[in-house]
Amino acid sequence: MRKVPKYYPDRQGFKNDPKGKMLKDSDTLENIGFSKKGTLYFKDLGPQVGWTTVFLTEYAGPLVIYLIFYIRPSIIYGPAAAAEPRAPVVNIAAACWTFHYAKRLLETIFVHRFSHATMPIMNIFKNSTYYWGFAAFVSYFVNHPLYTAPAYGDAQIYGGLAAFILAELGNFSIHVALRNLRPAGSKERKIPYPTSNPLTGLFSLVSCPNYTYEVIAWTSFSIMTQCLPAALFTLAGFYQMTVWAIGKHKNYKREFKNYPRGRKSILPFLI
Repeated sequence: MRKVPKYYPDRQGFKNDPKGKMLKDSDTLENIGFSKKGTLYFKDLGPQVGWTTVFLTEYAGPLVIYLIFYIRPSIIYGPAAAAEPRAPVVNIAAACWTFHYAKRLLETIFVHRFSHATMPIMNIFKNSTYYWGFAAFVSYFVNHPLYTAPAYGDAQIYGGLAAFILAELGNFSIHVALRNLRPAGSKERKIPYPTSNPLTGLFSLVSCPNYTYEVIAWTSFSIMTQCLPAALFTLAGFYQMTVWAIGKHKNYKREFKNYPRGRKSILPFLI
């Protein structure tokens, strides 16, 4: 590292098999069966940026973008748009969106504990494009002066709102439970189980209930607003979270021999 300063520790990756997985920081030469004649393979992970920085950038963007569309700027909707009345569901949707991303920002600062300090810097651009782009797509239509309220009126709106709030509380409960599994400053990993909080009961059915609650929240938002772009955002998020959940589920099973067999990845009894 002294000869090539750009390869700082967080940028370095090592494998003992060129086709294998990257070794963990906690691995030792002994526990990977490394012999005196063995070979370690180095990989440049590229420029890195802190997870906290990435998440704050990802989540601050959608919050600001949605609120810009909410005030109906003339450059987007025309000079008379701001004076047009808003359906109550438009105000509720703005409050839900704001609550969700404000919650994510606060969780990033005060709740989450990351097993690795950094991630590739290009992820900040890739992830921000996804979140910021969908924020503009969804908010343009929900806040449009020509937006029409859901077909089934208050029952659809407030039913969706109730499910959204429950899912957000469930998601927060899972994040707190996961935080409490890992002591501060450590990289210890344990099997997550339900706690005394009933909203953590999904741990009995799936490995990643935080993603399950996230999908429920955005499905509820889509129903509440009856907005196709919101439904597309939900589907895209569900696909990506399913990929992540399957990967984490496999890691749990590989790491813990006593991992509960009945659990699925993200959808109880299905996936």
